Amino acid sequence: MYNKVTPEIVEQIKAVCQFVYTGSDINPDYAKDEMPIYGTQMPEVAVQPTSTEEVAAVVKICYDNNIPVTPRGAGTGLAGGAVPLYGGVLIDLMKMNKIKSYDMDNFVVEIEAGVILNDLANDCLSRGMMYPPDPGEKFACVGGNVSTNAGGMRAVKYGATRDYVRAMTVVLPTGEITHLGATVSKTSSGYSLLNLMIGSEGTLGIITELTLKIIPAPKASASMIIPFEDLKSALAVVPKLKTSFNPQAIEFMEKEIVLASERFIGKSTFPQKVGGLDIGAYLLVTMDGNTMDEVYEIVESAAELVLDAGAIDVLIADTPDKMREAWAARSSFLEAIMEETKLLDECDVVVPVNKIADYLEFVNKTGEECELIIKSFGHAGDGNLHIYQCSNDLEEEEFKRRVDKFFEIIYREATDCGGLVSGEHGIGSGKVKYLVDSVGETNMAIMEGIKRVFDPKMILNPGKVCYRL
Repeated sequence: MYNKVTPEIVEQIKAVCQFVYTGSDINPDYAKDEMPIYGTQMPEVAVQPTSTEEVAAVVKICYDNNIPVTPRGAGTGLAGGAVPLYGGVLIDLMKMNKIKSYDMDNFVVEIEAGVILNDLANDCLSRGMMYPPDPGEKFACVGGNVSTNAGGMRAVKYGATRDYVRAMTVVLPTGEITHLGATVSKTSSGYSLLNLMIGSEGTLGIITELTLKIIPAPKASASMIIPFEDLKSALAVVPKLKTSFNPQAIEFMEKEIVLASERFIGKSTFPQKVGGLDIGAYLLVTMDGNTMDEVYEIVESAAELVLDAGAIDVLIADTPDKMREAWAARSSFLEAIMEETKLLDECDVVVPVNKIADYLEFVNKTGEECELIIKSFGHAGDGNLHIYQCSNDLEEEEFKRRVDKFFEIIYREATDCGGLVSGEHGIGSGKVKYLVDSVGETNMAIMEGIKRVFDPKMILNPGKVCYRL
């Protein structure tokens, strides 16, 4: 249904874009994202535009010639969303990485979509400001974060990426350039095309520039490592912590994944035994405020609450170095699992906070029945769970068969208890089947209808989210 890229089309692309790659010059990483189990496919051509106008010119050529287009940032996705399933042209936005300007009167920053999250976060902090979205992969592109509505650790207090997008520049699949949103905090001006684009995973348009809300950075913060004998006890206290203290972050993790991470980073921070008791799970909680005295008062009250609820101990990290050490293990979970695992798949299901413990118990039981190794961690404060399926023994075909059965069961359970298929990683190509089962054919048809309005030739990131080929 799509055409191949001819030498003539390559020449047309080279005439409008400086950085164009073909054949063996194409970066092999372009064939996959960080979850290659969803397939690998090289593009026929890869381009690295340096402006919105270059993106538009390349897309217009592809539209006129019915060539599929796959937008890509840093390639850190986990659902196959940046894989060029049908070859065609891959547009890598990493060279569009300028932090353009700050408007401190309106508390916004203007950036290009290829800016790395870590760079934006640090640049904001250097000005006494904070860009609150804090996904675990700090070296993802902000444009990619917006494309999946990434949430991250601080979403429990500050909200997900969607809450910080004021405006954007988008290249439509036809090659037209449009601007969505405005530097204002509220709107009732027709359909919210801005919010439709957020989380659309590059299937409706290619985001090239963003205007993002920023806030004054908290002046003080401290983290608490809270060990428990078991995960159920740890999760039981989360609703009380959340309502009583409004933490910046509340993460949960089981002992095995912490040990794997500490092996990976070569440093141990989390206690494995306290007072002769074996630790089975941990909460990692960050509180923030205007002064350290205020934060210490919050931490002291929170410590009393969790100890009364069955915590074995509370360890306080109240300096930048101690906080970095406390969060280093959490930040390395995925890399640690990859280091020790031959075959790997993942879901980031989201369920109501008060259902987390029972749901994870169901997940672990289902993992045993499907004969899979399950490793879980996630955002206890907002119910977004990262559940990994691992194997070092199975052949890939058998592993995929077991994972498919596992997913069908646990996604159905998540839907039944009021949850959804993805909290922040998106659907990509890998989770389309499960999204259908969760939301139903009627909603899938509505989404595909929306895509056809934006993308009449269906050339933009085909085979992802709602468009099944």
